[in-house]
Amino acid sequence: MDIANDPATLKTYSSDASLFEVTPNRVVRPRNVPEIIELVKSIKPSESLTARAAGTDMSGGPLSESIVVDMMKYFNHVKGISHMHATTEPGVYYKDFEKETLKYGLLLPCYPASRELCAMGGIVANNSAGEKSLTYGQTVDYIEQIKMVCDDGVEHTFGPCTPDQIHDEYSRKIYTLITTHYALLQSAKPKVSKNSAGYLLWDVWDKEKNILNVAKLITGSQGTLGIITEATLRLVRPKQHSTLLIIMLKDLKPLAEIVNTILKHDPESFESYDDHTMKIALRYLPDFIKLMGAKNIFSLAWQFLPEAWMALTGGVPKLILEAEFTGDSEQEIYAKARSAQADLAKFNIKTRIAKDDNEEKKYWTIRRESFNLLRHHIHGRRTAPFIDDIIVRPEYLPEFLPKLNALMDKYALIYTIAGHIGNGNFHIIPLMKMTDPKSRLIIAELSQKVYDLVFQYHGSMTAEHNDGLIRSPFLKQMYGPEVYTLFEEVKKIFDPRGIFNPGKKVGSSLPYALQHLKTL
Repeated sequence: MDIANDPATLKTYSSDASLFEVTPNRVVRPRNVPEIIELVKSIKPSESLTARAAGTDMSGGPLSESIVVDMMKYFNHVKGISHMHATTEPGVYYKDFEKETLKYGLLLPCYPASRELCAMGGIVANNSAGEKSLTYGQTVDYIEQIKMVCDDGVEHTFGPCTPDQIHDEYSRKIYTLITTHYALLQSAKPKVSKNSAGYLLWDVWDKEKNILNVAKLITGSQGTLGIITEATLRLVRPKQHSTLLIIMLKDLKPLAEIVNTILKHDPESFESYDDHTMKIALRYLPDFIKLMGAKNIFSLAWQFLPEAWMALTGGVPKLILEAEFTGDSEQEIYAKARSAQADLAKFNIKTRIAKDDNEEKKYWTIRRESFNLLRHHIHGRRTAPFIDDIIVRPEYLPEFLPKLNALMDKYALIYTIAGHIGNGNFHIIPLMKMTDPKSRLIIAELSQKVYDLVFQYHGSMTAEHNDGLIRSPFLKQMYGPEVYTLFEEVKKIFDPRGIFNPGKKVGSSLPYALQHLKTL
């Protein structure tokens, strides 16, 4: 087992993609499962173990003052692909995992936006999702089996079984907890299409089929129940052709009806970004063109003429929607897009179907990369992901979004709003001057106000980024004390010594989180 506690290593592992900096005591890199078992058995009462993969988490999930267990160096193999399934270790980069699955014409469709940087351990531990979640859902929908070293120092295999096939005490206790509180848990499940807040107890037992799968509870548990050593996930065969229908809205009042109109045509993904995002793309157009890797810069710049004209004439839409239609042929996808476009005619709004791959790439790059451009050009400020993953049902958006914007505008923040409009899931990441003492107050105050609004509309504070340091303190408010008590029971069942990633999910502290904000 590799062990490191030199200043450079500790500095590297003291941060992720979140707001926080927490310096570990040491970093260990186990070579195999027996070494993880040895680590779990030998842990001292004053120590804890926090598993870490690629470190792209935006909530502070893999940060710890004790021992960080790096899974990237040795647990980095795809162990097999067959029968529409893949088995992987947690330290495999998603981009490498996808290269292997695509050799078989298969894909794990719940990949997040950080697909080029993230690893499979984080995808499972955070219950990740992304632009294809409208059609395909999130990681919990694809998990089949997980191997995990538990508190007893044994590598257990958790997968689908009937109650009479349960062979371990962890699953037996979880089954009892779920069946005893079944009605409460079903009512507590957020009424949205994606959620990674809390422990996903409502997904574990399929009452109709009488199938229990504790792997679905471990999914999204953010390393608080044990150390995942292997996961088996279901794959899909992706469609080969796609096109985009672009929809530009100056008025949000018809948004819900427009969204429902598009959803009737079964888009594979349905994304959005706001006017701030579009203006950033235009403001930094030369850099934006470089991001697209264009060979003919002047040709690409010419493609932005309509957007530039809108900006000059004050006509930039409040919201730009991208509906992606996929199929097995060009004829099929354009028929879908034209049919959806025709149904939008009654709204008297601007729409266009992307004419080629370059135009599609333009709109996708605006959606994915504009905030990174802003971050690199604004000096003295840093990204502040603290209300970065809210979700409400799409029918509430015409009421919800103006209220959200009104809250944000009170704080005079630089920010963009982008997201998965088909799910009602939005990513808001302000740029803030973290050296300013007011920043800590704004984060605490605005988080509370935004989550109050989200809960008012029966949503979730995190659709796909999970809880970590930043959101765990709000779980009791989101679910209520009864369900939160069940979360505490889950933690006790799997982790009676409290050694796995403490301070996340349960036992969290907002003051602790705010004390560990990075200033640079």
